[in-house]
Amino acid sequence: MLRWAGTLLVLGLLFHFLPWEILRGALARVPLTRFIAVLFIYLLAVTVGIVKWRMVVNSAGARLTFAASAECYASGLFGALFLPSIVGGDLARLAVGISRSSRPAAVITGNMADRCLDMAAQLTLISLGLILLPGALPVPLQLPARRILWAATIAFGVLLVLVWSLHRPLLRGRSFRFRRRVGQVRHALRSVARRPHILLFGLLLGVCVQGTYLVLTALLAISCGLLLPLRVWLLAWPLAKIAAILPISQGGVGVREAALIVLLRPFGASPALVLAASLVWEGTIIAGGLLAGLAAFLLRRAEAT
Repeated sequence: MLRWAGTLLVLGLLFHFLPWEILRGALARVPLTRFIAVLFIYLLAVTVGIVKWRMVVNSAGARLTFAASAECYASGLFGALFLPSIVGGDLARLAVGISRSSRPAAVITGNMADRCLDMAAQLTLISLGLILLPGALPVPLQLPARRILWAATIAFGVLLVLVWSLHRPLLRGRSFRFRRRVGQVRHALRSVARRPHILLFGLLLGVCVQGTYLVLTALLAISCGLLLPLRVWLLAWPLAKIAAILPISQGGVGVREAALIVLLRPFGASPALVLAASLVWEGTIIAGGLLAGLAAFLLRRAEAT
């Protein structure tokens, strides 16, 4: 309830301070056919995401079929609409995956590896934005953007070092059952580490999927009347998506829009047009999540029969 309240508060403030006439006109300029086409491409990208997730999870030893992987992934998309941020979606995905696999530790480990690949894909897009915007990037944004990139990279490295250095002290004195479960996770991690080519291919697929989402958002922005170079979106869109991870709103709705407005304002983007494009993209995500929930339900029914 607090997250829903946070979402309504942020959106209410945005609607209050931005010109409603410009916002309504921008939303009205998006043709229904364009929205349906974007939704269709979005679902195709989701299918590629299913392939990537299954490939990474199975490299850890989960042994999931494509139908079971699709049910897991679709359940996660549907759950993310109602559960807190992407963590809630992951919990829904893992709940289905553990029930469909004889190796739950492999499902958990593979899903963690997949999330790391998604974060690496976001950092890759941000890096491309920084490379392509050396002169176009406003001076006040150059240093903060580089600091965010370096801070994310350093934080990821520190996390790996801490996990590696503290795993033995944390295991000391634990029960045999607990140590056995940790051993299963360790075995799954080693299975993934022995297949670096799968991780590299998963990273490439992740960049393609996230890049597709970015391009679709830019196309919707053009329909709303917002024209910006693609290299600007490469920098701003992933940063806004990372900001949406903060657990202060439902599914990042409101926070993502506010962050995108702040990030695109130095490039001359109208805040009302940015909000309009973000709302249409949110509509795509919600429609895709509802269709994913229907697909997960039908897959479960087909399995039961």
